[in-house]
Amino acid sequence: MAHIRLPYGRGFLDAAIPDSRIRAVLRGRLEEYVPALPAAELTEAALEQPVGSPTLASLAAGRRRVVVILSDHTRPVPSKLLLPPMLREIRRGNPDAEITLLVATGCHRGTTREELTAKCGEDIVRRERIVVHDCDDTANLVRLGTLPSGGALIVNRLAAEADLLVAEGFIEPHFFAGFSGGRKSVLPGIASRATVLANHNAAFLADPHARAGILDDNPIHRDMLFAARAAGLAFIANAVINARHETVAVFAGDPDAAHRRGTDFLSSLCAVSAAPAPITVTTNNGYPLDQNLYQSVKGLSSAEPVTQDGGVILMASACTDGVGGDAFLRFFRETPDAASLLRRIEAVPAGQTTPDQWQAQVLARILAKKKVVFLSGADPDLVRAFGMIPAADFPEALALADRIAGADAGINVIPEGISVIPRAV
Repeated sequence: MAHIRLPYGRGFLDAAIPDSRIRAVLRGRLEEYVPALPAAELTEAALEQPVGSPTLASLAAGRRRVVVILSDHTRPVPSKLLLPPMLREIRRGNPDAEITLLVATGCHRGTTREELTAKCGEDIVRRERIVVHDCDDTANLVRLGTLPSGGALIVNRLAAEADLLVAEGFIEPHFFAGFSGGRKSVLPGIASRATVLANHNAAFLADPHARAGILDDNPIHRDMLFAARAAGLAFIANAVINARHETVAVFAGDPDAAHRRGTDFLSSLCAVSAAPAPITVTTNNGYPLDQNLYQSVKGLSSAEPVTQDGGVILMASACTDGVGGDAFLRFFRETPDAASLLRRIEAVPAGQTTPDQWQAQVLARILAKKKVVFLSGADPDLVRAFGMIPAADFPEALALADRIAGADAGINVIPEGISVIPRAV
């Protein structure tokens, strides 16, 4: 009997599975990777030798209005590590630079002072000018053109009018943008709500290239890169972190070239492959990522390519905060059949995209071809409302999956569902 630890909430579950049934245990090598330098030295080295760009100090020379896009409270970016040397380099290039830290909230709520202090440190919050982006504040938004998707490109005025625009961030697999980081600081980070909705449209989500680990021919990435260039994003510093939130690599320089260097590095550690199995066990990496059903779609999407059509995904996600989005739930209440819901969403024109439509689309796509047994602390009726089968513990969840796939069905296991990039072979 194999005993596999599954991250779940603030702890772990013991997944006891007969050895004979396990087809593959899909783990990346990021957790094993040992960087050559401490995190602070990695950051300094990246800033000293940027990819495809002059140094940040050189770029700052003669630039008065400098805007640094700062990640918000929803992202585990090591801002205390990245931000101080970035600010130092800017001031080395121009001691008189007027620097604004612009918090990239996308369509999230505003980041609080307490959250900024936890993220950046009291010294930076006290000394620096910080502005929190508001995607609905039309007075502080400006149109820069039209996205390849056809949507209006509208971004924060501070960024559009900056003499130098730079960003910090981090790189991880993203379930439809390919990877986080780089160009995402602009779109969705400091874009208007209308621009974000246009980018997250149904046709783009339906494209087979809009998947984790894919940038080439990904229409969502194409929009985002266009937006970053149009806004004048000139330099990024992006970290790669492991599950313990330790920085293992930093990539700085040109927003496209440095980001690509980082995504290549991450792919080399996170890409895994397996033949699709009748059952796949996965997670949403535990707390804080598995707090609700909305976020759990990410871990489900990782299991999608390595689970047979007609098979079962067994998802372990604590969901102590329930749904995570009323609009997300409303899609499934209004159209309970997943295949019908998917057809309904895919018929929505890009200009009529609504909030959380993309999350509902991905979940409906999965449920249209596979069953989901959802092991969580959420209300069982709530889980059923999404067309999934509730379970309270692992033995019950596996028994439910076995009723669908068979008691001897092969099983793939993805212990950290959103830390890997699974591919079917």
